[in-house]
Parts: sequence; C-alpha cells; structure tokens
Amino acid sequence: ALDEVAAQAIKLKTGARGLRAIMEKTMQDIMFELPSIRDQVSRVTITREVVEGTHEAKLTRIKKKKSA
Repeated sequence: ALDEVAAQAIKLKTGARGLRAIMEKTMQDIMFELPSIRDQVSRVTITREVVEGTHEAKLTRIKKKKSA
C-alpha cells in the first residue's frame, strides 16, 4: 500500500500535501464507517488494491468470547 501511495505521489509530482490527499481519498469511506463500529474492529488493513481503488479496506472483527 505504501509503495502505491508513493507511486501515485510521484506520478502527480506532489509533496506532503499530496500524500495527505492520497491517504484521505484512500481512507475516506472507512473514516466515516469506523466510528460507528470501532468497538467491533481490532484492525483495518489497507492494501495496494485499496489505494488503487479496486478493493475495500479489510476490517478484522474482534472475536467475542463465549459465555460460560
């Protein structure tokens, strides 16, 4: 994912603000969704495909402990 962010920044000939814009675009959907489910998620995985816009971020859900 980081390699793809860097590749996009190089292609756009951008600096730090451009990197931020790429990350915000990549994370936009998850930034809106995550607050409402954050107690159910332990990890968000961002891959090259997520940065490219061809896949969604992978959410790793917290496993609930079985009641005794």
